[in-house]
Amino acid sequence: MKMPNIPRLIFWELTKRCNLSCVHCRAEAENNEFYGELSLEQIKKVIDNIVEIAKPILVLTGGEPLYRQDIFEIAEYAVEMGLRPALATNGTLITKENAARIKKAGIARVSISLDGWDAQSHDSFRGVAGSYDAALRGARLLKDAGVEFQFNTTITKRNVERMDDILALAEKEGARALHLFMLVPVGCGVEIAETDMISSEKYEEALNWFYDRSKDTDMEFKATCAPHYYRIIRQRAHDEGRKITFESDGMAAMTRGCLAGSGVCFISHSGEVQPCGYLPESAGNVLSTPFRNIWEESELFKSLRDVEQLKGKCGDCEYRVVCGGCRARAYYTSNDYLDEEPYCVFVPKKSR
Repeated sequence: MKMPNIPRLIFWELTKRCNLSCVHCRAEAENNEFYGELSLEQIKKVIDNIVEIAKPILVLTGGEPLYRQDIFEIAEYAVEMGLRPALATNGTLITKENAARIKKAGIARVSISLDGWDAQSHDSFRGVAGSYDAALRGARLLKDAGVEFQFNTTITKRNVERMDDILALAEKEGARALHLFMLVPVGCGVEIAETDMISSEKYEEALNWFYDRSKDTDMEFKATCAPHYYRIIRQRAHDEGRKITFESDGMAAMTRGCLAGSGVCFISHSGEVQPCGYLPESAGNVLSTPFRNIWEESELFKSLRDVEQLKGKCGDCEYRVVCGGCRARAYYTSNDYLDEEPYCVFVPKKSR
């Protein structure tokens, strides 16, 4: 599957400040001011450089991005320049007033983190009592304002057996989509990896559940940080005697698993450009090098775009082009982002 290497999704950590204390936080965010956050003018300059090569979805994230006083100016400028801004928030700071501003700024969709099926399960993961009720209140305010929202759920041992309940909650609340994230051990996630990471076998089971539910819900489904899913849908389609199509399988039929550095990248609060938010290797800093140069010339990104450089069983796998394995989990395990994905049960034909 040969795909052009243009940025399709850019996640921009506008701030590391956050009002919650999530046990798995990639950013290790705190409710403090952080030095070195890019200014509005610096952000606009980077946006100008981005649009020279693509018009990606720009996910404004954090920390908690609603702490940025200029968040709506950033979104409005992105729209003006032809980008499609989205907002990734924990939902707790959404009010009737800023929900209206989100709509007015042209933010097409808001993702709200929801990691449990009730207050106790969610709040224990997010570290602050009342965060579940506040997140649902925020979702309802967005709905009232006419803004699409989705729920993002990180799958761990804490909630993997209750995914049906989380899906039912998302449907009940009127979410446009449910995106499931498989835990990546980075930031605070390293501290809970041993206790909360599901096994390779459970990973496979969860993604097959995801495949089955995607066929009987009208909600948009997306498996994130779960490149195995792109193998699984092809295995399942083969077993069912059918071809993969956009009509039957959505965007999963049109893209591949790990897009870090090839279709996706991450810009940190201080301007470092990474393949994704979970892979802490810098390809350059936008304060010293234009984004376009980083995207097109980074040796880090070039290596990630070449599946022939994959090692171990990922390098031998017949699904390496559509899956690619999670480069961040490989990095966590061996300190080599090109190494094999450690949470995969599949055995390539070459190894059988």
